[in-house]
Amino acid sequence: MAKRDYYEVLGVEKGADDAALKRAYRKQAMQYHPDRNPGDGEAEAAFKEVNEAYEILKDPQKRAAYDQYGHDAFEHGGMGGGRGFGGMGGGFSDIFEDLFGDFMGGGAGGGGRTRAPRGSDLRYNLEITLEEAYHGKKMELTIPTTAECGSCHGSGAEAGSEPVTCPSCHGQGKVRAQQGFFTIERTCPACQGQGRVIENPCKTCRGDGRVRKEKTLSVNIPAGVDDGNRIRLSGEGEAGMRGGPPGDLYIFLSVADHRIFQRDGQNIHCRVPIPLTTAALGGDIEVPTLDGARAKVSITAGTQSGRKFRLRNKGMPIMNSHSHGDMYIHTIVETPVNLSKRQKELLKEFEAESKEGHSPESEGFFSRVKDFLADLKE
Repeated sequence: MAKRDYYEVLGVEKGADDAALKRAYRKQAMQYHPDRNPGDGEAEAAFKEVNEAYEILKDPQKRAAYDQYGHDAFEHGGMGGGRGFGGMGGGFSDIFEDLFGDFMGGGAGGGGRTRAPRGSDLRYNLEITLEEAYHGKKMELTIPTTAECGSCHGSGAEAGSEPVTCPSCHGQGKVRAQQGFFTIERTCPACQGQGRVIENPCKTCRGDGRVRKEKTLSVNIPAGVDDGNRIRLSGEGEAGMRGGPPGDLYIFLSVADHRIFQRDGQNIHCRVPIPLTTAALGGDIEVPTLDGARAKVSITAGTQSGRKFRLRNKGMPIMNSHSHGDMYIHTIVETPVNLSKRQKELLKEFEAESKEGHSPESEGFFSRVKDFLADLKE
């Protein structure tokens, strides 16, 4: 099957300029991209065709050859066709790089010098207590980082001098070399794409435009944060080289274990020992809460170890909300120790007076054991 004319594929006139080609390509690529047409073989074929056409027509030398010889210019070992679907990597980011590279500081088709490099992002690990996570806190942190050099104000050049236009690329940030029929463009090795070089480096920062220093920052820890939450401080990372924008600072939070409470998301758990008499007869106990107060819990008669009592809204604050989680009291029935002679006598009297149904847990267990052993004998 004969190939369609590349201009027809993109839907432009033969004399269309670069801007018109780019607009047409963007429209067609978005329409037929496989991410938008999963499983559609016709759309995939059209997407390949659109990319092949644009690869040829966006290059002045390939376009001139196509205008003169048509598809024959790229057949039988000629210049080579477009990269097709495989070369796109299947993602929208490749399309955006082609379409908008010249606005993004030296991307594909950029042609201009590279922007000064952005500073690195920084990570700071901060451990806080459960009480601080509950109430929130304003803290001051001292962060080791890099900052703009005060002597050269980030330019990297000694006071009284300035960076000069790179003689290798004449300020373009890129150099070109002719290799046969092709022109190869690459980042200028003399200025690393900056378009300018420093002839007289600053003695303080040695031409880097940055110096090492410690910076003190005020950080607000919101109430309700949990392990793994992070706080981003925009522009508080390392300074960029030679006036480049700074990076960001990310504070990663961890909440220390508590000696009384255990946290599960927005809920709080507390294991509370209760006397045997309270468990048997019932009664009230007081338990601490994270807000510094005390809460009364009514223990029902016959409470066993492991029973949970729920205190509504006594858990952790829920971030960006006025709500709280719950607090759960887990009872542990404590067996008395160091009994006096009289206490032992009373317990023996209690045992003698005990009847079936006083200890349902143990009675049920030993009943199951009896059945189990009987089954083994059969």
